[in-house]
Amino acid sequence: MSNKYINKCVGIACLTLVLSGCGVPALVEKTANSSVPESFVGSQDTTNTAQMKWKEFFTDPYLVSLIDTALNNNQEVNIMLQEIEISRNEVSAKTGEYLPSVSLGAGLGVDKVGRYTRNGAVEHNLEVDEGEEFPEPLGDYMVGAFANWEVDIWRKLRTSKKSALTRYLASVEGRNFMVTNLIAEIANSYYELLALDTQLDIVNQNIQIQSNALEIVKYQKQAAKVTELAVKRFEAEVFNTRSLQFDIKQRIVETENKINFLVGRFPQSVLRSTADFNELVPATIQAGVPAQLLQNRPDVRQAELELEAAKLDIQVARANFYPSLGITGGIGLNAISPKHLISFPESMIFGLAGDLMAPLVNKKAIKAEYQNANAKQIQAIYEYERTILNAYIEVANQLSNISNLQQSYDLKEQQVSALTESISISNNLFRSARADYMEVLLTQRDALESRFELVETKVRQMNAVVHVYQALGGGWN
Repeated sequence: MSNKYINKCVGIACLTLVLSGCGVPALVEKTANSSVPESFVGSQDTTNTAQMKWKEFFTDPYLVSLIDTALNNNQEVNIMLQEIEISRNEVSAKTGEYLPSVSLGAGLGVDKVGRYTRNGAVEHNLEVDEGEEFPEPLGDYMVGAFANWEVDIWRKLRTSKKSALTRYLASVEGRNFMVTNLIAEIANSYYELLALDTQLDIVNQNIQIQSNALEIVKYQKQAAKVTELAVKRFEAEVFNTRSLQFDIKQRIVETENKINFLVGRFPQSVLRSTADFNELVPATIQAGVPAQLLQNRPDVRQAELELEAAKLDIQVARANFYPSLGITGGIGLNAISPKHLISFPESMIFGLAGDLMAPLVNKKAIKAEYQNANAKQIQAIYEYERTILNAYIEVANQLSNISNLQQSYDLKEQQVSALTESISISNNLFRSARADYMEVLLTQRDALESRFELVETKVRQMNAVVHVYQALGGGWN
């Protein structure tokens, strides 16, 4: 090949490169802001409860067993695992794109041409070998290996593979975030179930108290100290409280089945602790510093990886403006009959070719893809910043919630204690005709409501601890 021809080819390639690269549009530049406040409540202590494994954070063996079962059986987690498998396979597919593609092939065919045609006349007048005419029909036997390879000049294919790998890692973080939410949901439902058990016990105790008061009122009526109206009002109160039993029992069934659904099993009784729910002590939370959210929160890590993948997609889209170099080749054997097919090297065939392709006109589709990639990257930046802001606010809210609920619980304990004492006082006053029966009824009703509220405050305390552990990024490891 002459130097003149080589220089012409190089010149054409360079011209193609220049022309194809001229139309790359400018991008809107935006940098992600990952800064967070220095602390949550003025503390610089880096001890972080989120670094505790969930089996260390939750100490109730029944709750631990439920979570452990859910991590194996929950359908949403298993669906997410398949999404991760899909992402892993996409990484493998992208890896294969920048490697040569080699295939083996074989072919067999026959061809009959007319005698008075150019090919027919040639075959009639020539011999395959000395004394051997062309067979009729003419066979065509072939076997060989063929290869195609797109040379990754601009690292487009490697960058595409890196983007797929980054998204695979993001899907893993998505699974971790789902696990964190699942653990929190099971724990909250479990504490709600314990609270309902406690409220059912309270109702049963209150029914006994009201039944005793009803008997007293009946004796009072016999002694002509009260009327039938008082008896009926006490009876109505007993019936009302007994109806609460069935409301609570229904809520217990629904809460158990919610847990069963999360665990991935059909309805059955949920084993749980029989200890006094009001005696549960919420775990102590160490919030650490906000900067740790960037490493501990799976959703923040996922958003960060999605942003990185979006940046890589821009590089891939940009590379589409430049020429692509493809190389094809093949080697094999080809003959008109099997016996000639093994005649080597006469039956040997081979070929090697290269092509340089670049877009010159009508590049609107490539520009649109490039601009879309940039828009998606900016979108990923906003999503990343939003996730960080949301993470910080969630932690701040729950830390405040824990503090306020503790003070509220202390005051409600005093309220329950005072109203419990007032039940005995009102009964004694009623016996001595120094209090109206309505005062007794209202006192019993207030005492019941206050005990219910105390249990609800306790479950909110336990839920707040779970939520802050979740908000800090605990539970997935």
